Order: sequence, then structure tokens, then C-alpha cells
Amino acid sequence: MTMAGGHTVAAFDAELAALHAAVDRMGALVEQQLVGALDSLATADAEKATQVIAGDAAIDQLETEVEAMTIRLLALRQPMAKDLRDIVAALKIVSNLERMGDFAGSVAKRAVTLAGLPSLPPLGSLAWMGRSVVAMVADMRRAYADQDATLAAAIRDRDGEVDAAYTSLFREFLTYMMETPSQITACTHLLFAAKSIERIGDHATNVAENILYLVDGRLPSQERNKEDLSSFAVALPSVPESEQN
Repeated sequence: MTMAGGHTVAAFDAELAALHAAVDRMGALVEQQLVGALDSLATADAEKATQVIAGDAAIDQLETEVEAMTIRLLALRQPMAKDLRDIVAALKIVSNLERMGDFAGSVAKRAVTLAGLPSLPPLGSLAWMGRSVVAMVADMRRAYADQDATLAAAIRDRDGEVDAAYTSLFREFLTYMMETPSQITACTHLLFAAKSIERIGDHATNVAENILYLVDGRLPSQERNKEDLSSFAVALPSVPESEQN
């Protein structure tokens, strides 16, 4: 059995498998980078954070390799139907993975700065949000490997939880900065780190949608739930009990 240009189906399947493996390697690197960035933030480990920052180059290199693979497949194999979706989805997925790697690097850069400060505010809420996004990334990788539309849809639904956590964290740090001005610098860097983590969740959701496109041949018709209300967050100064009625 042959395809356009006399290429065998077996050879095409092997090239698709190589493409899937390259995308998964890139996803594994992104997950590793995110875990490392979060750990360096939690432990104030500037050396580990620096390693994460340096590791971004490997993700960029893999993106270039996957792009070359997809261009070759499109040009020489002339795929159709699901095979075409497979290649187009891979191209879109690695673009999102590259941005996720950039945001993990941004978290690590904040960790370097924070490691030089004498003290940090409580990180419990930020740690919870980080663990949630790491779980999304791990499930995203599994959904792609298994072409699991049900799992991809579940990841998409969880994005609202991360948005809500970021909004809550935003308000929490605003209040903390008002009550403890000495922590304004630390809180500001942590807010930037939290936003980067939230954006990684957004890109994981984009990947989940591309998996749905790959499997089902269409993107979800309904808008995904958005719960990031930080633009409307207002921190009001606390009123001393002596001034309350």
C-alpha cells in the first residue's frame, strides 16, 4: 500500500510516531522546567532557578526540530483527514509548549531575585496553584499520548479553577502589601510569578483544545470558563475597631 509519491504507509506511520515522540519530549522538558521553577521559588534556591533559566534553550531547539518535521511531512507526504490534523495539531501544540517554557523561565527569574531577599510572605496559596498547573501539564501530556478527548476536555474545564486561584492570590497579596509594606517588593515579584503560572495553565488548556481538534476534528463550540477577575480586584484598607460603629 502506497501514498502520494510512492511513499509507504509504514514509513509515514514511522514519521508520525517520531513526531509524536518529539512533541512528548518537549512536553516532558516543559513539565520538568515548571517543577524546577516552582521548587526554586519555594526553597529560595537561586542556583536551581539559574539552571531552569538555562534549560529553556533545549525547549526552543526542540520546537525548531518539530517545526522542521511538520514542514517535511506536509510537503512530502501530502496527508489528509486525521493525518493532516495530527500534523497541524503538533505544530500548534509545540508553539504553546514553547511559551510555557518561557513562562517557567520567568518564574525562575523571579525566584533568583526573591532568593536574595531577607524574608518572604507565606507561599501556601501560590504553591497550591503551582501544583494544580503541574497536574494540568502532566495530564495534558497523557491526553496527547493517548489521544484522549475525555481527559483533554477535563483539562480545559480545570482552567477556570486556576484563574480563580490567581484572582484570590492577587487579592491576598494586595492586602498583605498594605498591612506589611516591608514585603511590597517580595509580593510584587510573587504576583508576577503567579501570573506566569496562570499563563502556563492557559497554554496547557490551548494544548487540550488542540488535542480535541486532533481527535474529534473540531474545536469546542462553547467558550471556556474564565475566572481571572484580578483586573477588578480592589484592596480596601482595614478599619481600626475604634473607628467602627
